[in-house]
Amino acid sequence: MAEEGQFFRPVKDFCQRNVVTCGPDDALVEVVRIMRDKNISSVVVCENTLPSGMITDRDLRNKVVANGVDPSSLSVRSIMHSPLSVIGEDDFLYEALYRMSREKIHRLALVNDKGELSGIITDSDIIRLQSHSPHQLVLDIETAKDFDELKTVYSRIQSLVLHLNGTGAKTRDVVRMIAHLNDQILLRLIALIRRDHFNDLPERFAFVVLGSEGRGEQTLLTDQDNAIIYGDELGPEQIAKIEGFSQLLIDSLVAIGIPPCSGGIMANNKEWRRSLSKWSDQLDRWMQVPSPNHVLSCGTFADIRTIYGDTSFEQELKAQVYRHAQQNKLFLMRMVENTLRFVPPIGWFGKIKGEKEGEHSGMLEIKKAGIFALSEGVKALAIQAGKLEGSTHQRLEMLVKDKVVNKKMAANIAESFDFLVLMRLRGQVEAVHEGRKPDNYISLERLNMMELGRLQIALKGVEKFQEFVKGHFKLHLLR
Repeated sequence: MAEEGQFFRPVKDFCQRNVVTCGPDDALVEVVRIMRDKNISSVVVCENTLPSGMITDRDLRNKVVANGVDPSSLSVRSIMHSPLSVIGEDDFLYEALYRMSREKIHRLALVNDKGELSGIITDSDIIRLQSHSPHQLVLDIETAKDFDELKTVYSRIQSLVLHLNGTGAKTRDVVRMIAHLNDQILLRLIALIRRDHFNDLPERFAFVVLGSEGRGEQTLLTDQDNAIIYGDELGPEQIAKIEGFSQLLIDSLVAIGIPPCSGGIMANNKEWRRSLSKWSDQLDRWMQVPSPNHVLSCGTFADIRTIYGDTSFEQELKAQVYRHAQQNKLFLMRMVENTLRFVPPIGWFGKIKGEKEGEHSGMLEIKKAGIFALSEGVKALAIQAGKLEGSTHQRLEMLVKDKVVNKKMAANIAESFDFLVLMRLRGQVEAVHEGRKPDNYISLERLNMMELGRLQIALKGVEKFQEFVKGHFKLHLLR
């Protein structure tokens, strides 16, 4: 497997199994002696085989030496840092690297399915991997000094996605990786813009992402869907600064290579930049009059995820969506009805029907064929359950836990969704290789018999799910 593909192998393949441990009540001087003798920089603290903390040479410097404390009087518990950051043995390597970067730490303890310590992994264990690995990309994003460096790193992310196609990496994991890296790009870009142009922005605002970006389900070159929310107490001067910031941010994202939203769902559009109360009023208008356009706009907004700023806005607006959906069933009924307009293109004897004419003749628009119906149908169920957090897969897991759908149905939905997203991503990769602009079309002629069979099964899975949500939301009552 190519070196980049190794980042989709489990952490257990790279960890150190021989981990030095101690108890929280052990004498500190004895543990330090072990660290010296074994030439190690950290020791994991365990209680009843469960990892509870860690001490490092940095803890010794900062908490003992720098304070002039007599180490002979101390136990491990007095200086260890706790709780300990842990990761499961079967989690992927890129997830470990993302966690290290996000938490600004250099090591993670591995635990088995019982929560027991089974190993440790450090950034130095994997730093030897190729420079355009996900790990190195995260590091380069965080240390980018200006816009040009960030633009270069973003192009490397696209190159990595192109390379990973065909390596055996699961599509779900590639999509998650894209979301993680794009989040880091956004955060670094915001930091650079604030440093150079807007160092006095008010605290009470948030930059949020919506739609597929909000769900963390971006594929190659997905366009922007974002907005800004700010506090009602802000004055005209503060609001003007936020407007200027939003204009520069969106312009910079486009210049980096992230396409603008064709529908204008971006923070530089005043319709998508409002105070909290104005957003609350807008949600009420959308949900009280559930026209197709209102349903689509509200559905996009319901995927809201805060990238930067005050997270309380997101939670308050989601709570409003939940309350309205409980009080007025019509909105969710119309939302599901809207998804039923996207009928899977299956003809007689299960034959998949492509476009009949035009530049996409013989091709299938994979998002309209099934991805939209699945993600929006699951979203409607999640709104009803009051649990909009996360991706389509995470929402399915919560719906199973709440017994809204059973495990078999959730597994079938997830399998159909994953295959359709795989086809979408592969089609986009092919477009880039051929010098075309990536879109949501796939060529049916390029699929072999097995792939056509899997596509047919996936689309039939969409049909079954549509029948389920149609009955669940009692659409027969609509006129």
